[in-house]
Amino acid sequence: MKSIVYEHAQVVSLKEKELIQGNNVRLRVAYAGICGTDLNIFAGTHPRAKPGLTMGHEFSGTIEANHPTLKNGTTVTVNPLLSCGSCSSCLSGYPHVCETLELIGIDCDGGMATYVDVPAENVVPLPETMSLRLGALTEPVAVTVHAIRQAGYKPGDSVIIFGAGTIGLCLALTLQASGATDIVIVETNMNRIEKAKELGFIAINPAIESVSSFIKQKTNGAGYDVVFDCAGHPAVLESVFDNVKNRGTIVIIAGYKQPAEVNLLKGMFKELTMRFVRVYTPKDFKIAINLLMTKQSDYDAIITHTLKPEQAADGFKLLTTPSDAVKVVFDFTEETV
Repeated sequence: MKSIVYEHAQVVSLKEKELIQGNNVRLRVAYAGICGTDLNIFAGTHPRAKPGLTMGHEFSGTIEANHPTLKNGTTVTVNPLLSCGSCSSCLSGYPHVCETLELIGIDCDGGMATYVDVPAENVVPLPETMSLRLGALTEPVAVTVHAIRQAGYKPGDSVIIFGAGTIGLCLALTLQASGATDIVIVETNMNRIEKAKELGFIAINPAIESVSSFIKQKTNGAGYDVVFDCAGHPAVLESVFDNVKNRGTIVIIAGYKQPAEVNLLKGMFKELTMRFVRVYTPKDFKIAINLLMTKQSDYDAIITHTLKPEQAADGFKLLTTPSDAVKVVFDFTEETV
């Protein structure tokens, strides 16, 4: 079968790999997306991913064989989290922060391939009316659902989002579907700013205009109720603290590659709440599917490039060099073994 394989830093290739028959459910992959974590793997900086790995933890497909209850041909996506089930976090009902959490597509072969084998409990059925391309977006949307729920967001809260990549734009759409009407997105990439505006959001470029001046004018100096950091850049943190209102909430979604300074004194004076979120729960995953169904065209617009597996290197280049790409997915629907 065809597989997009991480060879070594800055190199991925399409290779033929044999899928060994096991007891897991076999899926025929339809679409697989490139995530920010995949870019870390591509850069050679992910601490767990090893050369030879078939990448991909955002994917959709159809059941090929071995599911105990679902029929072959059922359209599905996959919750890629692999929890141990026995640590204190798992036993407390929080398997998403399992002490030894692993992911399909990072710690074992993933969905950037013609076929993939996954545990039955990780298979999540999709509505029959949902496209498989959109189904591959379930995982990042689940990230945003989890972040909003953990933030304690209430309908009507004002929100500012730093970063207009896949997560930032999905977050804006998820917040909108949750009742938010005052959403501002901060981004430096002009192509992504245009995409945010196409989706109907206010988007500002901090390289062109002062974020603080804009926020002060818009909120009469108070700041925003909730600030989400989807950028993961140390320079963003100062602005995050400056633009949240007193007793507001900061939510860190982005994964920081290097330690960053945090102005704890400013957080104390404002009596802020700061939340850190990781992945999602099974309930978040189901909510994400329902949201995708209600705003199908908007979420689908975030997928800017659909490529064939033979264009694997091009896909990663789009996301690691200046381009208009937001979400890149690989289309495996016509691949043969």
